[in-house]
Amino acid sequence: MLRLTRTIRFNLNRDGAWKGSNGHAGGPAPSSLATHAEFEIACEGAPDPQTGYLINIKDIDAAAKKVLYPPLAMAALKHQNLDPVRTLTLLYPELGRAIADRLSGRITSVRWNLTPHCSIEVRMPTESSAVALLRVRAEFAAAHRLHVPDLSDDENRALFGKCNHPSGHGHNYIVEPTVEVPTDGGKPPITVAGLEQIIDETVLERFDHKHLNLDTEEFGPDGLNPSVENIARVCYDLMRPRLADEHAVTLRSVTVWETDRTRCTYPAPSHQ
Repeated sequence: MLRLTRTIRFNLNRDGAWKGSNGHAGGPAPSSLATHAEFEIACEGAPDPQTGYLINIKDIDAAAKKVLYPPLAMAALKHQNLDPVRTLTLLYPELGRAIADRLSGRITSVRWNLTPHCSIEVRMPTESSAVALLRVRAEFAAAHRLHVPDLSDDENRALFGKCNHPSGHGHNYIVEPTVEVPTDGGKPPITVAGLEQIIDETVLERFDHKHLNLDTEEFGPDGLNPSVENIARVCYDLMRPRLADEHAVTLRSVTVWETDRTRCTYPAPSHQ
């Protein structure tokens, strides 16, 4: 069993016509001030023993061109507002059939990258239930020092190295909650702006431009050691009740990047 993911990029030009292929800059190429859309289509299964293909990516492109492009192009031409959750929920089954008709391969999810920092993903584990996942990324700058009071200074230095410097050090953290949104066809209970507000009020206002060990209750003298693991868990614990109480949505997980090479997701996703 493996997963194949294909990125589809559309440029919705004023003439509404599809020309060219799924190129690096998107297809069709922008002919003027165009609306850009990017999708990630994932399929899972076993590859063909002869060709090595799970599914021909040309068939994924063709199915996306047939199913996704027309309604988006029409909406762009008419300046209509399309709610991404409802749109993906409606188009997902037809897209799955379009791919299945061309080659044996099971589509498992479609992710619409609305911006580089915001996406909505529809997963269909069964034919009867769909799940939409809304993600928004935000950034905050903070200093911290990794230090365990119960250990000696030498033990702390041996364990944490330069991260144990007495004055601390800083990171530009990225935090990304994954929120489960109902796909019953009604108005989604939370918007991108609503999720951004929750992130801002629960995480950014609390931690941005702070020394976590000195300026916060969560990581102060009686708090947790501010590792990326603990930061991810604290962010989850802060956001989860607000999302449940104010928007009646479930927070699946929170991912925190400490650097571009190190990130932690809490709790660990059950499906990757």
